[in-house]
Amino acid sequence: MTTRYRLGLDIGGTFTDFVLTEVRSGEIHRYKHLTSYPDPADGVIEGLNALLSDLKISVAQIDEIVHSTTLVTNAIIDRRGARTGLLTTAGFRHVLDLGKEQRYDAYDLFITYPDPLIRDSLRREIPERTLADGEILTAVDLSAVVAATEDLIGQGIEALAVVFLHAYANPANERAAAQAIAQHFPALPISLSSQVAPVAGEWDRTSTTAADAYVRPLLSRYLDRLQTALAALNFRGRFAVMLSNGGAGSVETARRFPIRLLESGPSAGALAAREVGRVLDLPDLVGFDMGGTTAKACLIEGGSLYLSGNFEAGRVNRFKRGSGLPIAVPSVDLIEIGAGGGSIAWRNDLGLLQVGPYSAAADPGPACYALGGEQPTVTDANLLLGYLDADFFLGGRMKLDRARAEQAITPLADSLGMDMLACAWGIHQVVNENMAAAARMHIIERGHDPRRFTLVASGGAGPAHVSAVAKLLAAHRFVLPNGAGTLSSVGCLAAPYAFALERTAAVRLDALQAEKIAFLFAEMEGESRAVLADADIAESDISLARAVDMRMVGQIHTIRVPLDGGDMTHASALTDRFHRRYEQLFARTNRAMPLECVHWHLSAQSSPPSYIFPNLPTAADTDPSSAQKRTRPAYFPACAGFVETPVYDRYRLAAGMTILGPAIIEDQESTAVLTPEDSALIDAAGHLLVSCDW
Repeated sequence: MTTRYRLGLDIGGTFTDFVLTEVRSGEIHRYKHLTSYPDPADGVIEGLNALLSDLKISVAQIDEIVHSTTLVTNAIIDRRGARTGLLTTAGFRHVLDLGKEQRYDAYDLFITYPDPLIRDSLRREIPERTLADGEILTAVDLSAVVAATEDLIGQGIEALAVVFLHAYANPANERAAAQAIAQHFPALPISLSSQVAPVAGEWDRTSTTAADAYVRPLLSRYLDRLQTALAALNFRGRFAVMLSNGGAGSVETARRFPIRLLESGPSAGALAAREVGRVLDLPDLVGFDMGGTTAKACLIEGGSLYLSGNFEAGRVNRFKRGSGLPIAVPSVDLIEIGAGGGSIAWRNDLGLLQVGPYSAAADPGPACYALGGEQPTVTDANLLLGYLDADFFLGGRMKLDRARAEQAITPLADSLGMDMLACAWGIHQVVNENMAAAARMHIIERGHDPRRFTLVASGGAGPAHVSAVAKLLAAHRFVLPNGAGTLSSVGCLAAPYAFALERTAAVRLDALQAEKIAFLFAEMEGESRAVLADADIAESDISLARAVDMRMVGQIHTIRVPLDGGDMTHASALTDRFHRRYEQLFARTNRAMPLECVHWHLSAQSSPPSYIFPNLPTAADTDPSSAQKRTRPAYFPACAGFVETPVYDRYRLAAGMTILGPAIIEDQESTAVLTPEDSALIDAAGHLLVSCDW
């Protein structure tokens, strides 16, 4: 019988990661390949061919590929999307400029906001009007729709967003406009707000729909190229794409809702961290994913991921909420917490060392890659500090150039009045402080104490920095998972097929109509089941979860309250759940205030596939010296500078071994650094459970 495989594939800003697992035995093969620009599909095919050639496996033996990508995120950040037009209700042309008319920083005299994705000259107003209760006051003028679209096509648009006022309450005018456009201009990609983000909030809905249209042609071309290339290699299995909500979806779903891939890669990393926690029986975690371009953190409580219906893309100020473009789609609740290995270090206007937000990414890459990069990066600093082996990067497939790293960092050190190694340590510390500060804020804002959470490191750079970040958060434990450098690809393989929907139906809790809410959920359930049916998910394999966003009457912001099937509209149960959650977040609540339900959520998902971390052999002796490769000088302030540090081959470690810091543990995808205060125990699946005695 032919051996069958599943492939998890994650395209990051610097590296594309592959995890191939044999279906029956769970045997795992991992591989990293530099992400290709401008077309990431080229790097996917190159890396896949290299991996399968080494293993003497054919693409035809792969039953399923689950794929996550940062393509949508990078297109918005780098402004590489389509030239996009907007049709909107007469009088509402400038919603994208007005936003919420709020300052995200009251004390910044030079405050800036992200430019809209659709310029004013490519927006057109259409006579039509729907009221907030769904009544159509003015039917859409279809002749005006056709004329405006024809005019925009003459202006060179490649995609069109249609956002009519209150279309979430009644989409009839938008649907009529879409039919007219499709009849006259069938090749023009269209995004409707009533399909993309059917929720109240004009700026959020318009911004989300604009972003969906902006990336639609780019993502469609990318998926076409990738599917064609895989078919040419004789791939006949199922091809799925990770969505922002932590579930997989069919390629058809990705084409219909491209903006739902905005947090595709980070959501896969969060899912993998949860999977590690499940194996280790650690339900309360912080997933810490640091790659070559960015770093992200997510909170996992009780084995569950937080989901959000609104987040931001393309912030002009990375750590300030409100400085980005609002995106109203279901997503794993993540925070971008600083920089990746390719983040550039520089001297700011105050004469201080700063790291990021700009990155060398894969092209041209850090200076030590010798691919054309000349600016100092975190990876260059880690090489000079002895944490990375110049001859064993990517398992020796890529050599690092120490001389180029020195040439890049020396001018920065001179400008700061520091020696080169002090500057390298400063870069390492600054990025750690930035990440820890952002992660601390993310955890505390959700009503939790960072000290009680276990960090799970992933990404190519995460294992080298997690020890320092854990200590800055006063955490006493962190995990270095088996295959941490490609863990997001593991998240792809552990992902259920899932689709989430949200609808606005604002009503006071004391006036709630059970029949109306039941109809709303039935409508969402039907749509969600149809989406999963497109991915060949059996009806019997679909489970549903419901929630509602609630607030006290008069408040602006909401908090999410989960619903059970039996008490979806039971006022006393909803009241109790709301106040318990409110007290957790804000320490107190006012039970005398009337409550309001605003947004209703439904998530449908299949049973998650089982992902196996194969067990290691058990060590006869807990002494890890048999796995030690060599020693090399590495910098640890607790040791007063450079100290000869044992370097361990992760593939020779056995379950039950204990490693005392300082130590460096290498595999082909990442390098882990243990400080002198750390003690690591290798478990049966090869995960390193590290205790911090600080």
